[in-house]
Amino acid sequence: MPPDAPLSPRAAATRRRILDAALAEFAAKGLAGARVDEIAARAGVNKRMLYAHFGAKEDLWLAALEAAYAAKRAEEERLDVAHLPPREAMARLVSFNLRYTAAHPEFVALLNEENLHRAAHLRRSRDVPALYSPLTETLRAVLARGAAEGLFRTDADPLQLYLSIVALGHFTVANRHTLSALFGEDLGSEAALAAREAHAVAMVLGYLRP
Repeated sequence: MPPDAPLSPRAAATRRRILDAALAEFAAKGLAGARVDEIAARAGVNKRMLYAHFGAKEDLWLAALEAAYAAKRAEEERLDVAHLPPREAMARLVSFNLRYTAAHPEFVALLNEENLHRAAHLRRSRDVPALYSPLTETLRAVLARGAAEGLFRTDADPLQLYLSIVALGHFTVANRHTLSALFGEDLGSEAALAAREAHAVAMVLGYLRP
């Protein structure tokens, strides 16, 4: 099915069910372990219908990845940080990235799996890089406003800062089971997440202080 072909409401709903089923199956079993039969059964369609919408299993995997990234970016955009004071905007971005990771283990699972494949499938995507280009520009604008108001340093690199923001939240949440075992504390509890969130916000704002 051509990717730009208009879909009827029924076809769009079918496609959405297949994609939701694929996200669940891939997150649970990875690319190699997931079975097209199981995805079709979850979605309530036959395999022929699945292949008509998405093509081969690897194409469905890429579509699931793209959907996962798009969902995160859609929520990130709703933060509307362009209309917030610079420090509040930055704190909101830090908190969002940590909380999103905690709320969406399927996103973590898909990213971990794709990294095992050295992003071989994601490199085929034209959509995901396009989603993230505006993000660095938004961050650049927040940094510029903060610097103009004397709140932020003037030499912060938007890309490096975003990588740090994501890392501060993602690493702890994605590895909370092993870290909890090592330190004898439930790092997935709400209290632990709140403490990590406050620490991450303080670190980023502290770095940005002129």
